[in-house]
Amino acid sequence: MTPSLFDQSEHSQGLQQAMSLLRRDLIHPDGPRISTMRNYRFAILQYRPEDEFKLRAEVQRLSGDLIAHGWVVLTISLQALLMQRIRAQGDDWLQRVIARERRTAKKSRERGLNELKGKLAPLIEGPDGLAADCSGMIRAFTERHPDQAERTLALIGRAGALYPFFRSSALLRHLDGNTGNVPVVLLYPGQRHGQTGLSFMGKIAPDSDYRPRIYA
Repeated sequence: MTPSLFDQSEHSQGLQQAMSLLRRDLIHPDGPRISTMRNYRFAILQYRPEDEFKLRAEVQRLSGDLIAHGWVVLTISLQALLMQRIRAQGDDWLQRVIARERRTAKKSRERGLNELKGKLAPLIEGPDGLAADCSGMIRAFTERHPDQAERTLALIGRAGALYPFFRSSALLRHLDGNTGNVPVVLLYPGQRHGQTGLSFMGKIAPDSDYRPRIYA
């Protein structure tokens, strides 16, 4: 069923409201208030996957507001980080992976997808996966600009490009303690279930393994 214009407007207002609440908590006079836990500066902004381009416009507005208040906004693309890792494996590795996936997919599409997951998982998951790249970028920036560390926000986005290989709860878990206490907001395409449950892209079974505050 195609959503009505009223439904689309309602969701758009929801995204704007979530962004407004996030902005308010980030520029709080006493410092960022995106988490109720001390020394845990992580939050998730959940949005509908089909609102990707609306989100990007809202992120630009948020970044402009924060910069006007003396903040530095460090944007991190998970898609770009994964592509860098794939390129680092070399063309021979990539061609072998593609050929293997095609052969396997001819027998079973599911087997082909599982084959691809097996090859990409080591590049994405674990403390040495994309979490290490994210924390490395954040730490490198704060080391170059120590005077700006207290007013730096890291926005991690483009997670949808990693579907269905990505687990955001694991990413945040591995980032914990490795960001120099810089506030980190994960832009999450999916659906919310209850207070703490999230379904990646609205297709993966809901995961309740989330500690951060969810803005939605």
